[in-house]
Amino acid sequence: MPSIGPLELVILLVIVLVIFGPKRLPSLGRQLGSGMREFKDSLTSKSSKDDDEGDADTALGRPELSRAEAADPLTPAPDPTREPVGERDEQATRRGA
Repeated sequence: MPSIGPLELVILLVIVLVIFGPKRLPSLGRQLGSGMREFKDSLTSKSSKDDDEGDADTALGRPELSRAEAADPLTPAPDPTREPVGERDEQATRRGA
């Protein structure tokens, strides 16, 4: 995956300066900074909320799964449109197949 080098970064900054102009650039930077701050705050509040829920699960007697148990795929639910294998074998033996 290609990365942005110093030359590409300078070209990008010049393009942004030409598009927005020197007067609007400081306000644009402030808006971008406040948006990033709000995003980080929401992430930290979400992670602390998740931690609180995890503590409640263990307090209620629900054990946490180990990584191996969590990575285990769940057993798929049986298909209700198909008949169980055992009944099919019994029908075949009754018919004499």
